[in-house]
Amino acid sequence: MEVIDIIILSNGQSKELRNLTENSIQTLLDSEPGDKIRFNILVIESAKTLPYHYPFCRTLFPNQEFGYNKFMNLGLRMTNSSFVCLCNNDLEFHPGWATAILEEFSKNPEIKSASPFCRFNHPPRGFTPNQGVHLGYGVRDEVAGWCLFFKREILQITGPLEERLKFWYSDNDFAKTLEKHHILHGLVTNSFVDHLESQTLKTKNDREKLRLTGDERYFFEYKWGERNYFSYLNHKRKQFFKKLQTP
Repeated sequence: MEVIDIIILSNGQSKELRNLTENSIQTLLDSEPGDKIRFNILVIESAKTLPYHYPFCRTLFPNQEFGYNKFMNLGLRMTNSSFVCLCNNDLEFHPGWATAILEEFSKNPEIKSASPFCRFNHPPRGFTPNQGVHLGYGVRDEVAGWCLFFKREILQITGPLEERLKFWYSDNDFAKTLEKHHILHGLVTNSFVDHLESQTLKTKNDREKLRLTGDERYFFEYKWGERNYFSYLNHKRKQFFKKLQTP
């Protein structure tokens, strides 16, 4: 039996969002026969509400400020299976999705990271289901940041996820890191997991969305040499004074 660690980040601040996470868990459990694949599910819940324990898994309530990669790293430290999958909570898993990825890993051991095919996202971007594996590092193309399935051994090369990225650009940084270390990543087009497109983010107001997404681009571009240090510092200075002026 193959054991796969599934780490899901959730923000169940409402019944609707908790139902979204529960639907992800249920479709995951229904997707593979339990005598062949066992999912070790860890949900990391960031909502500051009364503790809500999700069924058929462990639920963790970190007592610290949210950071997407920080919480994923916490989940990685609390699990130890050879295969791990980092997931959003707005996913629907289809039968055989994990088996299809494991089979590709077995066929080509050089592929150490993969994403499944999303029927909503990938066809408009030019990808067709059941057309083998597309190798590459394109974000939202080969690298579907909402579902990243990889061999845990790659962390010995890449180190932990970049915690200075709090939310946005986490998948971009993951892709750049794989490419830097020549770790092959593929979109497995006969593995199906549908992404319901940032349902948690849609509940936030415009100011909160900007806070979550705006600053990340400047750091990402600085880290990967697309923006110089002084430009990055100037942005941080502007943000600092903007916060001082906010009532």
